[in-house]
Amino acid sequence: MTPAAELTAEFVDSVASITAEAWNSCSDSGNPFLEHAFFLALEKSGCTTADTGWQPYHLVISDKQHDCVAAIMPLFIKGHSYGEYVFDHGWADAYERAGGRYYPKLQSAVPFTPVTGSRLLVRQGYDHLRTELLATARNACDTLGTSSLHLTFLPAAEALKAQEAGYLIRTDQQFHWHNDGFTCFDDFLSALSSRKRKQIKKERRRVQEQKVTFRHVTGAAITETDWDCFFAFYLDTGNRKWGTPYLNRTFFSQVGQSMAENILLIMCECDGETVAGALNFIGNDTLYGRYWGCTDMFDSLHFEACYYQAMEYAIEHGIRHVEAGAQGPHKLARGYSPTKTYSAHWIPNPNFREAVASFLEAERHAVDAEIQDLGHHTPFRKA
Repeated sequence: MTPAAELTAEFVDSVASITAEAWNSCSDSGNPFLEHAFFLALEKSGCTTADTGWQPYHLVISDKQHDCVAAIMPLFIKGHSYGEYVFDHGWADAYERAGGRYYPKLQSAVPFTPVTGSRLLVRQGYDHLRTELLATARNACDTLGTSSLHLTFLPAAEALKAQEAGYLIRTDQQFHWHNDGFTCFDDFLSALSSRKRKQIKKERRRVQEQKVTFRHVTGAAITETDWDCFFAFYLDTGNRKWGTPYLNRTFFSQVGQSMAENILLIMCECDGETVAGALNFIGNDTLYGRYWGCTDMFDSLHFEACYYQAMEYAIEHGIRHVEAGAQGPHKLARGYSPTKTYSAHWIPNPNFREAVASFLEAERHAVDAEIQDLGHHTPFRKA
């Protein structure tokens, strides 16, 4: 960047206030969840609004001298802690029992999506503005009177930069599958211990015996009928978990129209009917499993549709990783490895900050110990 840069910072209440070209020039990472189209679909469908407790408040730093958007932090004013997957309900309860008001808070995240990705989006040549984003967003807590600011599922390098800027760091874990140069699914199986290999073969055989077949649909081949079917599965999963689905039917049509090439629907069929489905997003080097649902009971179908079919697709298309969402230690036996995740938290109140810092230190040690222990129990053959 030239010394003549003239920088201004502002907060905007709609992603539509930023052009797709400007946004994507800052978020060019191959992660579909960071694309302008994804945030716009959430907003246009009414999933991220003040009424849902996800009021857009995106931080934008512009270079007026060169007439460009130089940096962005996706940001929301939150009226609750749902749809985040980094749980701070206990923090909220403690803060309010002490007489404080935890909500609203500021949240930098991809809504409803526990996927690691940059929260400090910068155009090439403006790398130093990551520090400016962190400082400006932090100061917004004072301006708005919010209790805190949270950046969730950010990369390790950005977590370190946030720590240097005074943020508290929290860790957790997910389970990710890595394509170790496999040419077919049998290559992957051959890397497993005999017992785990037999287990997976048995699960896959059970699905075949139930006469379930699979249809992979992506791009222009995805129809509104496919989305109708999938949305019914999505609602069923939410209802069975006593939850309220965050996404509405319109959202799926929106991403289907604007991001079709980044979407893989795995539709499961039996006796001429579509009985289950799994939604995946395709990145440059990662396949992201997001949602799944089934309207009947099929033995081992969840493992096949969400894990093994995704692995096969990744192997066939040379994709290096598969991320299958949050939680799920059961993924370990199916070839997924424990992977550390990071979040960063700015808490202005000094007493509350001290209490949270103490908690996080103990939690980080526990997470490290669990990841180390789980690493000894992967299903792969020992060298």
